[in-house]
Amino acid sequence: MLTGAASGIGRALAQQLAEAGCRLYLVDIDQRALQTVAEDLTTAGTTVWTRVCDLSVAADVDNMLADFDERVGILDLLINNAGVAYYGPTEQMSQQQWDWLMQINLLSPIQITNHFLPHLLTRPDAHIANMCSISGMVAGGRFAAYNTSKFGLIGYTEALRAEYGRKGIGVTAVCPGPVTTNLYKSAAAGRKDTSVPEPPPLLSATPDQVAHRTLHAIRRNKRQQLITPMAYGLYYMKKLTPGLIDFASQVSRKKKKRLAELQRREDERLAQASDQTHNAKDAA
Repeated sequence: MLTGAASGIGRALAQQLAEAGCRLYLVDIDQRALQTVAEDLTTAGTTVWTRVCDLSVAADVDNMLADFDERVGILDLLINNAGVAYYGPTEQMSQQQWDWLMQINLLSPIQITNHFLPHLLTRPDAHIANMCSISGMVAGGRFAAYNTSKFGLIGYTEALRAEYGRKGIGVTAVCPGPVTTNLYKSAAAGRKDTSVPEPPPLLSATPDQVAHRTLHAIRRNKRQQLITPMAYGLYYMKKLTPGLIDFASQVSRKKKKRLAELQRREDERLAQASDQTHNAKDAA
């Protein structure tokens, strides 16, 4: 099973898995794009099942899992690939936006994986791969919900590997840096007039490169797979000099200006309160 299979990394994974001879159960919310992928792979001789599913709705995920059990029944490889992002000031995010993102990026992978664990324990070469991110190791500004979901997914993946590795299930956390997909273009933004910044293409991996490295990591049952020089650089910077990243996030001219403005407003408030107190005494 592969989620988020209609575009980007998911589509590249579907194509490379088909070339490896796998039968595929593909999941995505985009019905038209999913059908196109399925038709291309079927024409090439691959057995493909598809299911349109909104991963932000737990009941829809349950229906998808029931469909898989009825139509397919056997699973050797699960890749939780689907993901969404939100960009903007954290204090402006609604609880509904948090719930939407966390359900897709973290809770639906947990829901899907937990459903299949009893079955995977019966398979001789079972594997679970979760598409995490370097953003699950190193946080950046205005992506708090995305960072949180990916930190959680890495933790869940490590916990699964610790528990089930000794029972024969392979588990891998795939952690790319920026990738040339629609993740940034399609990300929800806190302000309508604000575009989500996209990393330069030269610093990004292609979906095909991520798919290739992912399947390589699965075959070798790697604990974790970093992808792109940026991911490796941030990983080792966080590991060796964590204070440097923290220092960079704390130093800002805007911070000094903001604190100065807040202090000015507080002084004005105190002055007004003092004047009102004196006026009240004079009136008495």
